Amino acid sequence: MRANPKDVNTGVYYIDGDVASGYGALAAGCKFVAGYPITPSTEAAEAFARIAPKAGAMFIQMEDELGSIAAVVGASWAGVKSMTITSGPGYSLMMETIGFGAMLETPFVLLNIQRGGPSTGVPTKTGQADMMQSRWGSHGDYELIALSPDSPQELFDYTIKAFNLAERYRCPVMIMSDECVGHMTEKVVIPPADEIEIEPRRFYAGPKDKYLPFKPDEDLIPKMAKAGDGYNLYISGLTHDERGYPAENGGCQSVYTKRLVDKIRLNKDKIIELKEEGLEDAEVVVISYGISSRVAVRGIEMAREEGIRVGSLRLVTVWPFPDERIAELAKKVKAFVVPEINYGQIAFEVERCSHGMANVILVPHGGAGVHHPDDIYNAIEYARRLEGRVEGVIEQKTRLERLVFEERIKLSE
Repeated sequence: MRANPKDVNTGVYYIDGDVASGYGALAAGCKFVAGYPITPSTEAAEAFARIAPKAGAMFIQMEDELGSIAAVVGASWAGVKSMTITSGPGYSLMMETIGFGAMLETPFVLLNIQRGGPSTGVPTKTGQADMMQSRWGSHGDYELIALSPDSPQELFDYTIKAFNLAERYRCPVMIMSDECVGHMTEKVVIPPADEIEIEPRRFYAGPKDKYLPFKPDEDLIPKMAKAGDGYNLYISGLTHDERGYPAENGGCQSVYTKRLVDKIRLNKDKIIELKEEGLEDAEVVVISYGISSRVAVRGIEMAREEGIRVGSLRLVTVWPFPDERIAELAKKVKAFVVPEINYGQIAFEVERCSHGMANVILVPHGGAGVHHPDDIYNAIEYARRLEGRVEGVIEQKTRLERLVFEERIKLSE
């Protein structure tokens, strides 16, 4: 189906990524956002709050992040598309309820504008160190989906896609952006409503007394019903049967959690989106995501000017991870270069999927800033010169780290 014209602010804008995501949420049919102000994500909530009333939507500022995500889960079960917005410490507070949402197969979207940490860290500056948390932050076995936009336009576009995926697979979907993309101001084109594809919620339409809230269709995904409409809904974080009734035994635990995993893993080919460029004859491939993919562009250009055959693989979808594609490339290339604003998260996934067939060079950055293109160029050039296979992930220090740790230059505030 197509978007509702009342939800879409069609036009050409010069806005930052946070605001673009707020506009994207409304265009996707989101009618409820609950959140608590936290830098650097607050502008997204403010943008949604400004435009929500005209479309019959609501923003509510909760007492904290715990209440925010609980309200989002409740609103989703009440039948509306819902989202929460946060960063850093707020994301950590939401982890238990993310697992609760996964267990209840609750479709909702979480926008995380990442900043440097741990703890309070650098609230106003960028980071990419929540990537593994987005996959494994809550306890237990479950699968969810995480996207990583690299521009304000993509924050608009992929917020809509996040809602569509949440509805299609009845699961939480994370938008793992970062402060640079969130606060970057660029041209954003919002198309007419009839050009925006929206995934409707799959509601149950049979007899109310026959409804089983966790009985899957052939695609492993159950249909939903609205709380308060007269359906027998038993909603619990305990392992449950198709009725939702607690079933604390090994058989039900195995069957139920396997379905939570399989409904994503068996659809990986439909979910994963990658941006590939120059891979046909590449000897080195740069794997990046978020703001690091923007910086990598110049580093790749510099390497090509020197005659190095280097390609780019950008992870738009980070979870589920593109294991098979990386394993396929590892058979053909000499090395992968992975720039991240952390001290190694996705790089270790790349190394796992490479099965020792290609070297993996991590270009880490501690946060509060981005890589210099020279850092990425130097890593590419090193990867090309490296002879033989090196076990594990190789760390290539940035210029800043060499100045601080090797030349002992002191930093002032």
